[in-house]
Amino acid sequence: RIYGNADLIVTPTPYSKRLIENYPYVSCPVFALSNGIDLEEYAPNSEAVQAFVDYFKIEDGEKIIIGVGLPFVRKGLLDFIEVARQLPDITFIWFGHLPKIATQGKVLRTMRKKPNNLIFPGYISGPIIRGAFQKADALLFPSYEETEGIVVLEALASYLPVIVRDVPVYYEWLKAGDNCFKGENVDDFVRIINALYEMDVTAMVEEGYQIAQARSLEKVGQGLIEIY
Repeated sequence: RIYGNADLIVTPTPYSKRLIENYPYVSCPVFALSNGIDLEEYAPNSEAVQAFVDYFKIEDGEKIIIGVGLPFVRKGLLDFIEVARQLPDITFIWFGHLPKIATQGKVLRTMRKKPNNLIFPGYISGPIIRGAFQKADALLFPSYEETEGIVVLEALASYLPVIVRDVPVYYEWLKAGDNCFKGENVDDFVRIINALYEMDVTAMVEEGYQIAQARSLEKVGQGLIEIY
């Protein structure tokens, strides 16, 4: 009903633009424009890295895969837990929190049976989470559905390799092997992570940073001016 009363709609990706345009009550123009990312916030920062290392007592040479998001089934948390179970020599950390009353029962039950190499620190902001993006070996973001995925932009802006589920929201802007890794299921994610540690991902993260750079707040702001 709100969409139907709008004079103009701005949505983060071509994927979400197509979804909205197919709503029967939308007749106004719809534009795709990223939410944007503050590149300076995710610039290299040794103090943030040290804050992360100190908080989690990270040892030299320790392998780390992070995930970020509310603990929903839709976010792929159950797959994240199973990947961690199959890779016991790697430390997995999932950042995100919901009150127990708002968390799905299946998620709570699975979280209680998590493997020892998986940490659920809850919601953490500031230098620690920024340090995680810079210190980790990859972001595993196995979400089944997004309108953009700001977490992905945060990782790309941090020169962090990104592993996502191969879903339509990424089709136009994330290319497997060029600026990210894509998988369909737990087996794919396990295979990708194992391969990651045998690869030189320098070119990939540089390409990924270009994606984030094209979505800087300055460029998004200019895009909003043009749309208005």
